[in-house]
Amino acid sequence: MTTIAAALLSIGMITAFLLAFVGVKQALQKEDRTARQRGLLMIAMAIILVANVLIWTL
Repeated sequence: MTTIAAALLSIGMITAFLLAFVGVKQALQKEDRTARQRGLLMIAMAIILVANVLIWTL
């Protein structure tokens, strides 16, 4: 794996963790329905991003 590919996969994992963190934070807001939906979409995107990184590393 080239250096650029490894760097991009690392950036993808950092992004996935940030998406998951912010997604959980927004999903736990009880008074705002749109923020909860946005948070759940962020969590779903983080899961998809982690799956893509796993596929590319195998």
